[in-house]
Amino acid sequence: MADAKVIPFDDDRSRGSAVQRPQRRRSAGNRRPGTESAPVREVQPLPTRAVPQDDVPVTSEEQPPERSRDGDGGLERRIAGGLAFLRRRLTGDYEVDDFGYDEELTDQVLMSLLRPLYEKYFRVEVKGIENIPSEGGALIVANHSGTLPMDGLMMQVAVHDNHPAGRHLRLLAADLVFMLPVVNELARKLGHTLACAEDAARLLEQGELVGVMPEGFKGLGKPFADRYKLQRFGRGGFVSTALRSGTPIVPCSIVGAEEIYPMIGNAKTVARLLGFPYFPITPTFPWLGPLGAVPLPTKWTIQFGEPIPTDGYPPEAAEDPMLMFNLTDQVREQIQHTLYKLLVQRRSVFF
Repeated sequence: MADAKVIPFDDDRSRGSAVQRPQRRRSAGNRRPGTESAPVREVQPLPTRAVPQDDVPVTSEEQPPERSRDGDGGLERRIAGGLAFLRRRLTGDYEVDDFGYDEELTDQVLMSLLRPLYEKYFRVEVKGIENIPSEGGALIVANHSGTLPMDGLMMQVAVHDNHPAGRHLRLLAADLVFMLPVVNELARKLGHTLACAEDAARLLEQGELVGVMPEGFKGLGKPFADRYKLQRFGRGGFVSTALRSGTPIVPCSIVGAEEIYPMIGNAKTVARLLGFPYFPITPTFPWLGPLGAVPLPTKWTIQFGEPIPTDGYPPEAAEDPMLMFNLTDQVREQIQHTLYKLLVQRRSVFF
């Protein structure tokens, strides 16, 4: 977002002109024709009242033209930028990477759509953003919850809007995301890709920030009674990927997402018919229809922990199952401990 330009106004010059103009008019009124050579008798000046600046007409020379020009110019620039953006979209004059990521569309449109939800609805508070490196690859590992994957999107906005370098987070998503119409295209444009070791390794080698949520559907669709209890972190594939690329692992703890859709039941038969891993039943869904799909306005906190380096291990360390198990357990424990700490500090779910 561009900073607003503050234009200084010459108040002293305008104020001086406002005071001098009445004096000039009074001097001209004291002379009469044909009396230029006659001695001039001194007349005590009459007391004058202060003339407010608003009472004095301002000429075009004194009116600062920069205000109108800047306002119109700013609007014109925005309109021109929007038209140029539309022209590029219509003519195909834009770039996407090998994964379908569209940086221009993400920055100008998709992030703008997610930002009100991030700032006004969930009021996300971000901590530890300095733990994310300013350049080079890094693997951000976070807990997963909330019935719908809103936490991944909010984490993506948090990194982009709060990191000093304005970095983009590339999320690894489940296969189901890329099987749904519309959602598939939007996920690709946002920079998401399949949660597989090959894609993650390519992104890390390119120096990208990669986000992964190892709990998967086990964490996303867990009952409300098990909130903030981390599920199993798979087989440690994300650790193996980080070891191969020598990139640090940044643990991330998200508080607030568990309560947006309190899942009190799971209609497994309906889930099997629809091909979903679960079909949530909440206090409002499906009883209220589409209105029940509106998330509760909980207050969120996203904290990024201290990075765990992996560049000190030899190349064959990625094949050591004991090392992968230890590092996976270390990341999981750090996330769980931070979750408990944030929950103790939280005073209210909604405020």
